[in-house]
Amino acid sequence: MALLVNLRHLAVREAVLEGELPAADLDLETGDAIIRVTQPLCYDVVVEKVNESLLVRGRLQIVLDCRCVRCLEPFPHAIRLEGGLCELPLQGEEAVAVTNDCVDLTPHLREDILLEFPAHPVCKPDCRGVLIKSLSPGQTLGTDGPGEQASSAWDELDKLKL
Repeated sequence: MALLVNLRHLAVREAVLEGELPAADLDLETGDAIIRVTQPLCYDVVVEKVNESLLVRGRLQIVLDCRCVRCLEPFPHAIRLEGGLCELPLQGEEAVAVTNDCVDLTPHLREDILLEFPAHPVCKPDCRGVLIKSLSPGQTLGTDGPGEQASSAWDELDKLKL
């Protein structure tokens, strides 16, 4: 299913489109385990013809299933787009494809959604990441027991006889 608008109807008045578009129809597969699209896109848009262009404005909302890049825990990430979403030319070299007097808005809205994907999804701003093990009192990271000093990479390099 696609989000189609009929140009003949726009000659009379603006078109109001609202509903849900299944995730499979959006073709937003990232191939990445960090961000997955499984929820439908909720849309409430108004499309009107202005001169030789289509103006799409309204609201889009989708919830992504993400994994935190710090702690690897799953969490939902909501994307909300509001206002003027896009302007699509009907003429010229960048004109949208018209099939049977209809324009498919899906690829253009998909582009707006992809631009809002988080580059590095984090479950919360103060996420501390994966905790490997807890340290006993007096133990420092990189040592086996309490009171031992952690060896640094520089100490190991100093031992080399060059």
